[in-house]
Amino acid sequence: QVQLVESGGGSVQAGGSQRLSCVASGYSFNRDCMGWFRQAPGKEREGIAAIYGARGAAYYSGSVEGRFTISRDNVKNTLYLEMNRLKPEDTAMYYCAADNSCITTAGGAWSRPVYWTYWGQGTQVTVSS
Repeated sequence: QVQLVESGGGSVQAGGSQRLSCVASGYSFNRDCMGWFRQAPGKEREGIAAIYGARGAAYYSGSVEGRFTISRDNVKNTLYLEMNRLKPEDTAMYYCAADNSCITTAGGAWSRPVYWTYWGQGTQVTVSS
């Protein structure tokens, strides 16, 4: 049984940094794909970062590229999202996701929630101006 547990959310001022963590269990952590999604009130859930395969290839949405970094620690079975230069529009619930099938990254398919099977409960990030 796959379990994903996020932590690290909270309140931060614009321009600040924050690191989210997601501990995974029951999952082939170092071989398959994992991702970070977020959902703001009244908006659809969106993929913002994903990491694929043993080599850890990383993919980002345009809204966070250059500011956020996804990484993982295969020993600790933990996925991270380092967020820098945070903006008020980054305020959202952040979710960790995993999948065994790993949809192609072509055309940004990885960023669509429908292609991911396992989800954490989410952690709230609030950025104040």
